[in-house]
Amino acid sequence: MSNVVIYHNPSCGTSRNTLAMLREKGVEPKVVEYLKAGWTREQLETLFKRMGVSARQALRVRGTKAEELGLTAPGATDAKIIAAMVADPILVERPIVETPKGAALCRPAETCLKLI
Repeated sequence: MSNVVIYHNPSCGTSRNTLAMLREKGVEPKVVEYLKAGWTREQLETLFKRMGVSARQALRVRGTKAEELGLTAPGATDAKIIAAMVADPILVERPIVETPKGAALCRPAETCLKLI
């Protein structure tokens, strides 16, 4: 499968394990280091729709400023959360794998196997 993408953070153990698992299965994905590449609003909206999740469900809280920014508050809208994710890519939970079969947050790493 050459049309597999992993939105990857090389500092994250789960992300590294997911990438290794894909490669063990003979899949060489396109690796997007999203902390360097960043996100666009449209890209995140499309990706979350494919994943079947809201921006809030894809929000990374641990080790981020999500709470400080008010993103975990009940009234925080998806638009506000996505705008913050575009401004600070670390706010997106990782890793995300996208294939022709769909897209998913691969926590645990084995989740990626359902997509290949």
